Amino acid sequence: MSENKRAIHLICNAHLDPVWLWEWEEGAAEAMSTFRTAAELCENDATFVFNHNEVILYKWVQQYDPVLFKRIQKLVKANKWHIMGGWYLQPDCNMPSGESFVRQILLGKGYFKKHFGVEPTTAINFDPFGHTQGLVQILAKSGYDSYLFGRPKPEHLKLPAEEFIWVGYDGSKITATRFGGWYSSPLGKAKEVIIERIKNTAERKVFALLWGVGNHGGGPSRADLRDVNKLIKERDGCDIKHSTPETYFKDLRRIKNKLPEYKSDLNPWAVGCYTSMIRIKQKHRLLENEIYSLEKMASAAAVNGLMKYPYEQIHQVLCDLMVCQFHDILPGSSTEPAEECALRMMDHGLEIVSRLKAKAFFALAAGQKKARNNEIPIMVYNPHPFGVKTLVECEFNLPDFRPKETFTQVEVYSNGKLLPSQVEQEISNVPVDWRKRVVFLAELEPGRMNRFDCRLKVINKKLAPALKTKADKITFKTKKLEVVINTKTGLVDRYKINGRNCLAKRAFEPIV
Repeated sequence: MSENKRAIHLICNAHLDPVWLWEWEEGAAEAMSTFRTAAELCENDATFVFNHNEVILYKWVQQYDPVLFKRIQKLVKANKWHIMGGWYLQPDCNMPSGESFVRQILLGKGYFKKHFGVEPTTAINFDPFGHTQGLVQILAKSGYDSYLFGRPKPEHLKLPAEEFIWVGYDGSKITATRFGGWYSSPLGKAKEVIIERIKNTAERKVFALLWGVGNHGGGPSRADLRDVNKLIKERDGCDIKHSTPETYFKDLRRIKNKLPEYKSDLNPWAVGCYTSMIRIKQKHRLLENEIYSLEKMASAAAVNGLMKYPYEQIHQVLCDLMVCQFHDILPGSSTEPAEECALRMMDHGLEIVSRLKAKAFFALAAGQKKARNNEIPIMVYNPHPFGVKTLVECEFNLPDFRPKETFTQVEVYSNGKLLPSQVEQEISNVPVDWRKRVVFLAELEPGRMNRFDCRLKVINKKLAPALKTKADKITFKTKKLEVVINTKTGLVDRYKINGRNCLAKRAFEPIV
């Protein structure tokens, strides 16, 4: 490249949402159609390079069109098709846990290394609605040196420059660029869009310019590629070439050896999405926690020779989780059919986790001593590497029905020590003394099964509530806490801590 010319890196891609306004089957069909067109153009054009990311799309092609998949493998080897980004897909970049971001990278890089022999060093997230600062540390420690993103746009977030050093919480650093314009170009108008974006970014000596029909796939058309190649030959004032994100960042570092630093999130954008589709958000967090808890339990059982580690099943569940973190699923910006599809997928993962956790639990609980008469043993596994002090709730059955005139009280012990506990209303409403629900304060030892013994004691009748209703109010008061419950509305009227009321009027009142 001439030192006096601008370097324009044309990054042709086909942004393809696996789901959004459509369901995954349509996304799979579009992936195959888009990849067929791109492969043909790569095979027939000497200079053209196609860029694409997202494991999920490649997996669909691998499964449904293995011949096309092999063509892509050859093109990658010939440097005609560039594996971009290297993640499982483009997830929401605010809500997943740090561990989930690590898994997006691990599953993505592992797949591309296995099937294509490549490992990208530039991470890309063109379409997510914002990016947590916590990503920097994860990216830097996962082998990435750069990050290419699109949102938020300048009108929503002012940056020190469009090319900058993004600094993480721990001081980690990567080179980042907010690309100009958009990640796609309208069908038949690629040349016009490229010319306009070059004109509007005259101050940027090295510029990453994305083009290709996107959102529902598409990528480059034959006519657009022909027009773009003609523009490359005609344009004297710029050095324009078909390129990749890695090549762009290499050029950027050569021209700009000092960039301003930015130490914060890349937010906000489309914040309203984060308030919608609560079922997806809640189930996503549940699946996240259940998977990582299962992994610890299964590892402990496997290390102790109690069971074989269920790698394949856990991998399957992780893939369910990765898909449901997609940036049009987790934030809540998809259609209802896509929402229902995501919920089914997470339920699929949760069911597998449930069965595997039961297997690991029973393996870890093996060898416990026999319970004494009138004792019910309760096992609680703490997957964390540190002790946890928490309230534990559990239900169990008495050996048989008890007469309604009597009541079975439960005391909870740990290694012979009586713990604070209370019998609660069980979930069922069968009017007999048979099913019991108990809550107790437990101190759980780290990384192990913890045993608690519930001792049964029959008393003449159920203890009467200590609190009485006065003027339609039930008041609970200690030195530091005062709680007033309205028996007419069922709402908490007052919640005082150290004399300060923490509630406004009509708190807890349902809106709908």
